[in-house]
Amino acid sequence: MQFIFYLALIIAATKAAGHLSVRLGQPAVLGKLLAGIILGPALLGWVHPDDFIGHFAEIGVLLLMFIAGLETDLEQLRKNWKASFAVAIGGIILPFIGGYAIAAALDMSNTEALFLGLLLCATSVSISVQTLKEMNQLNSREGTTILGAAVVDDVVVVVLLAVMMSLLGASDDVSIPALIGKKVVFFIIIVVISIWVIPFFMKQFARFRITEAAMSGALIACFAFSYFAEKMGVAGIIGAFAAGIAISQTSFKHDVESKVEPIAYTLFVPVFFVSIGLNITFVGVGNQLVFILLLSLVAVLTKLLGGALGARLTGFNNHSSIAIGAGMVSRGEVALIIAASGLESGLLLPQYFTAVVIVVILTTLVTPPMLKWLFK
Repeated sequence: MQFIFYLALIIAATKAAGHLSVRLGQPAVLGKLLAGIILGPALLGWVHPDDFIGHFAEIGVLLLMFIAGLETDLEQLRKNWKASFAVAIGGIILPFIGGYAIAAALDMSNTEALFLGLLLCATSVSISVQTLKEMNQLNSREGTTILGAAVVDDVVVVVLLAVMMSLLGASDDVSIPALIGKKVVFFIIIVVISIWVIPFFMKQFARFRITEAAMSGALIACFAFSYFAEKMGVAGIIGAFAAGIAISQTSFKHDVESKVEPIAYTLFVPVFFVSIGLNITFVGVGNQLVFILLLSLVAVLTKLLGGALGARLTGFNNHSSIAIGAGMVSRGEVALIIAASGLESGLLLPQYFTAVVIVVILTTLVTPPMLKWLFK
């Protein structure tokens, strides 16, 4: 029954910390993230990462992005696709240069420097999504631009990672045209299914004489899209986001939205927030404080300025551009996955792994307060 005890602790801690965070004028998500650090190995050691936490956290982030898709204004997303593309590219170029420069200054090998640069290119907007949702800004022009940029960023970074691991000998030879082709095929199939299959499927499934038929059909779509995305080399959260958009174009949107939120926010999403903090441990970081501070500063500033520059060049004013850049700062679970693959393949040295994980967590922690301040 250990996992039941974990659940009780996580739900109680995230709700209490979220409430306290709001009372202090910060987004609730900040308190929930800090709850993970407090409960985890870094401080109290009451909750430890395991398969149960990992599976629940995965469902949590998928539901979070599914809800974001349900609430996204598709017309607004279409209007801002150029801005989203520019923000994503700006948020890849500057962090890559910054990460490479830091690694080169610390006398890392060229291979390790290239990987560190790529690691800083990653973006996970799941935390930004929750913060924007709390402030009713998810459907703003800035919010939809951030969401669109996250999709572009994910595809470009995954392709770059595969190219790098192939060229640097960290994996078997990869056919780059085939890799890019898989991404193109994924988006074509998803668009076709979203337009012609999902409305028919939802209508037929809703007729089943079972409890919560429409809701069950929506979850089938969410998890099927996510699984298909992973199989095609695209992050599962992109599949969940696409499923949310597809359901939002049907007559079941409001019914599904009102029922998926209680499931997500009472059980699975709190575990996802806590799981991020559980990755932190302060053992042996005393000797790497300068590296952590420098890399954190570069990680935040390059993503902020790169995203802001892309937004500014596509018509946003200075304030909105910086707000968009801030929404791209969080590296979240995407960078943690890349760091783990780098450690496994030898592209990231073991002595830097913990420091890099701490930097990723710090970028995730600073994002909610920045967004709160900029969207005030």
